[in-house]
Amino acid sequence: MATHQRSRVAILAGAKEVIAQVGSYESLMNDIAERAEVSRATIYNHFSDREELMNALLKSEVEKLIESARSASSRALALYDLSRQISEDAALAKMVETDHDDVISLVTISDHPLWIEVHRAAAEIFGLDENTVGLILRWLIAQITSPLTEEQSKIQSERLASLIS
Repeated sequence: MATHQRSRVAILAGAKEVIAQVGSYESLMNDIAERAEVSRATIYNHFSDREELMNALLKSEVEKLIESARSASSRALALYDLSRQISEDAALAKMVETDHDDVISLVTISDHPLWIEVHRAAAEIFGLDENTVGLILRWLIAQITSPLTEEQSKIQSERLASLIS
């Protein structure tokens, strides 16, 4: 991986770690730089401002979820993996606690390009129509504010997979 890409990955990982500790509103570029083991200047070489960094982090996290679902061997396993990743995400949990406006915008399905990408990917991965994809997305969104236990994820993902088969 090229140095530029390694720095970008480290910055995004550092941002996620800082958000998990203090929330997105309280995250500071200095703290992110320290976690990523880069200078603030390096962050600004990649991102023009904090908002661009946060948008890139969100896009990166969505891409990871999509890739995870694509690589699953079954619908039930894809749903389970997505459920666990969302329910166990420390940054999301901290944002629910501290950053209500960000969470509201995150869980509101809209015509934002990222939501369109999520919807399209879910339809492709699960081979479903628009209404059924909406059901899956709403189930996953609910886990941002009400995380499931591992057992609940297992049971619910298996039930949901059997319903959409």
